[in-house]
Amino acid sequence: MKVLILAGGSGTRLWPLSRKRFPKQFIKLFENERSLFQKTFNRSLKLVSLDDIYILTNKDYKYLVQNQIDELGYNFNKDNILLEPKSKNTLPAIYYGVDIVTKKEEDNIVVFPSDHLIEDNHKFIEIIKSSTKLAKKYIITFGIKPNKPKTGYGYISPGEKTINGFFVKEFKEKPDRDTAKQFIESGYLWNSGIFMFNSNIFKNEVKEHAFNIYSIFQKYDDIKDVFKKIESISIDYGLLEKTSNITVVPVDLEWNDLGDFDSFYNVFQTDQDNNITDNKDILINSKNTLIKSNSPKIVAGINIKDLIVIDTDDALLVCKKGSSQKIKDVVKKLSKNNDQRVNYHLEDQRPWGKYKVLEEKDTSKVKRITVLPGKRLSYQLHKYRKEHWYIVKGNAKVTIDDEIFNLKAGESVFIKEEQKHRVENNGDEILEFIEIQTGSYLEEDDIIRFDDDFDR
Repeated sequence: MKVLILAGGSGTRLWPLSRKRFPKQFIKLFENERSLFQKTFNRSLKLVSLDDIYILTNKDYKYLVQNQIDELGYNFNKDNILLEPKSKNTLPAIYYGVDIVTKKEEDNIVVFPSDHLIEDNHKFIEIIKSSTKLAKKYIITFGIKPNKPKTGYGYISPGEKTINGFFVKEFKEKPDRDTAKQFIESGYLWNSGIFMFNSNIFKNEVKEHAFNIYSIFQKYDDIKDVFKKIESISIDYGLLEKTSNITVVPVDLEWNDLGDFDSFYNVFQTDQDNNITDNKDILINSKNTLIKSNSPKIVAGINIKDLIVIDTDDALLVCKKGSSQKIKDVVKKLSKNNDQRVNYHLEDQRPWGKYKVLEEKDTSKVKRITVLPGKRLSYQLHKYRKEHWYIVKGNAKVTIDDEIFNLKAGESVFIKEEQKHRVENNGDEILEFIEIQTGSYLEEDDIIRFDDDFDR
């Protein structure tokens, strides 16, 4: 058996906590929590060995994946991180993963989205293990038994019984509330997006029902060419709704895809007034309110109810409870205005470490940059900005054009426009420095790279 974890995503539904560069599966939602991706990875290890886990993501998230696995303490094979050249929805992504994972021999594949919260891992793992016989004949989707009429999920109607599951009678799109009630009364299940199948059966079903996708994978050896030619389509539309070789295994446990902030009330502990807050926050005479702040400041609420308040360093969301699905409209408006707060947090993870924007004006920007031991930034230049580096902690090996020298805490260096430069941390401790940028254009795309350890 192999596990394929899907770790893409757009990072919009939990904005401003999530961003395009840092989607929800990598967020640690509350203090001392593992991220949803880390929880999924640990769940996978209850099914298979470390070498039998494969992760499908993209180049922007590759090092987020690596860093979060390193944080768990596992020495993970980086070749098991598969990169989509371009997002083309779930059917091309899953076919790509299955094709790579089973190059040598066929096997059963379990497909996990990386952004789902499952409370009883042990029970779910046992259900998966008991379904291996069924997976040798049919594609399995795991259907969650609903506990309330949710309008944000797709539904599955179970048909004739088979082994420990049912043949799928039909799939239903996200319903209105009244229709959702009718679905539950009729025994429908939520469509979890978690699958299990034999690799050969899956490929044959794609060949029969989505031949264009199958044929493009056969025609091109370079995955970049495949993803240029292939259509963007979900596994539901492209395959599951067309094949008769599909079964559903019911799962009765707490499951949530955390599709919006309203769903937090289903999975996180509330106080006696149905509030969800961090320990530092204070609510007085307030009910049914969610407060999540990423900053150290205290958030205090008095005589408020039915509110969702999400506070980050660069954005504040105040939303009526029950309306959080409309956050996508905020993101659309920001995107239309080319506002980078859709894409980035002020603190952004990089393969060599991270940086945080401390201050930003039209012609100046101040960052705190952290470089991990043994890592270095690319050898690069900027056309439109100058940089002044002031070392705060550790020792820096600096290259400017053909000159190489070392700087220690308290020392600094100035870099002009179009000077090639690089900083690296050859020590055993964290390197931290303040970077002051000045110039006519200060966005992240003003980088011309000449050498990069991370193939960017």
